[in-house]
Amino acid sequence: MKCTAREWLRVTTVLFMAGAIPAMVVPNATLLEKLLEKYMDEDGEWWTAKHRGKRAVTQDELQSILDLHNKLRSQVYPTASNMQYMTWDIELERAAESWAEACLWQHGPASLLSSVGQNLGAHWGRYRPPAYHVQAWYDEVKDFSYPYEHECNPYCPFRCSGSVCSHYTQVVWATSNRVGCAVNLCHNMNIWGQIWPKAVYMVCNYSPKGNWWGHAPYKHGQPCSACPPSFGGGCRENLCYKEGSDNYYAPQEEETNEIEGQQSEVHDTHVHTRSDNSNRNEVISTQQMSQFVSCEVKLRDQCKGTTCNRYECPAGCLSSTAKVIGSVHYDMHSSICRAAIHYGIIDNDGGWVDITRQGRKLYFMYSSRNGVESVSKYQSANSFTVSKVTVQAVTCETTVEQLCPFHKPASHCPRVYCPRDCMQANPHYARVIGTRFYSDVSSICRAAVHAGVVRNHGGYVDVMPVDKRKAYKASFQNGISSESLQNPTGGKAFRVFAVM
Repeated sequence: MKCTAREWLRVTTVLFMAGAIPAMVVPNATLLEKLLEKYMDEDGEWWTAKHRGKRAVTQDELQSILDLHNKLRSQVYPTASNMQYMTWDIELERAAESWAEACLWQHGPASLLSSVGQNLGAHWGRYRPPAYHVQAWYDEVKDFSYPYEHECNPYCPFRCSGSVCSHYTQVVWATSNRVGCAVNLCHNMNIWGQIWPKAVYMVCNYSPKGNWWGHAPYKHGQPCSACPPSFGGGCRENLCYKEGSDNYYAPQEEETNEIEGQQSEVHDTHVHTRSDNSNRNEVISTQQMSQFVSCEVKLRDQCKGTTCNRYECPAGCLSSTAKVIGSVHYDMHSSICRAAIHYGIIDNDGGWVDITRQGRKLYFMYSSRNGVESVSKYQSANSFTVSKVTVQAVTCETTVEQLCPFHKPASHCPRVYCPRDCMQANPHYARVIGTRFYSDVSSICRAAVHAGVVRNHGGYVDVMPVDKRKAYKASFQNGISSESLQNPTGGKAFRVFAVM
């Protein structure tokens, strides 16, 4: 989703559910790097894990995380009338520690996400205090416009001008009054499709959950003028405060920060109302089949897994000096994007490229095409070819077996556009067999809804056929029941990925 010690990547995605429905915002890596630009290390050294004993974070780290949360919450603009003092929760910390140790760049576990919000952050390089992630989450305030009462007809919109700001709103969500965080050093962690040798991974869990559609993050007004009665009128530095809550406080009531009546219909694909229970057990996929690369990135620099065959190139690669070696077949040391321009797959505006590894070639020929001059090489080396990423509209009944059967070493399927209302398709004609891995006789679009890659209103899906799945597990996710299947001979399968 290409890293040096100068590059930081941080994503904070807040998951909140009605029943078990999460709301998710996953920005791309380029945007995240811009958000964290002021926190980058210029030439840092590897951060080394500290011995943490029985705690997920040290006492000093705990206090700094908590103090910064409360400081930022007390200083919101416009002022908040019901912002609650936040306390540390040991159980949330333990849950965060358990998830951080899994070293998975996604939210979880699913059983927890029905009741808490979760922010994630990662970096590499010199040691940085965990509070840096908290500050970066809050800094998304620049993309947020507070929804005043006169703007809430018939509901309060999710006022975010950029790709992300729900991370900020979780930090300042008035009724989220408990937090627990953990930090772990993860070796060879997969982040946005890239393998980070040493990633410092931070997980923060929040309770009660927030970011409900139809609600502002807090009520505007004089500080502490709208605190819940359970606080007994206590106020500390603009925050609703109850004596003794420095250690632990479990409120007797929960508010929702509602400014005006809750909406009757969801108009945003990322945020859901409390009353929307149609997609219980929803599991949102954060995995992508493709990855964004710069003009200078060589194929040799990238990962070698089956999801590393689709790339997004930026604009302006014609002016890059990155080498292209060969014609038609390119040496692995060639720039991916400039090779794609050379072959005519994309132009200087950038775009998507599929890569196929071709094994060793004895030599590579020079040519000048489309404004890119390649060089020759008269010695054997591993090679690759480039091809266009096509898009194809399908029906709810279309299967991978029909669209693009599995062929070794890898299959490039077109990017699929799924129609609306595939949840309502006849399950006898549009079967879903499996969970996460699906039989290739399954409906592509219904499998994508089941996996949480798209919702029932349709959208784009990446498909990757794979081989030899001897068993498929049944499950109920997102309103669709999948089937189980035992196949001792090892049948064809596929996975679906989100298009970001």
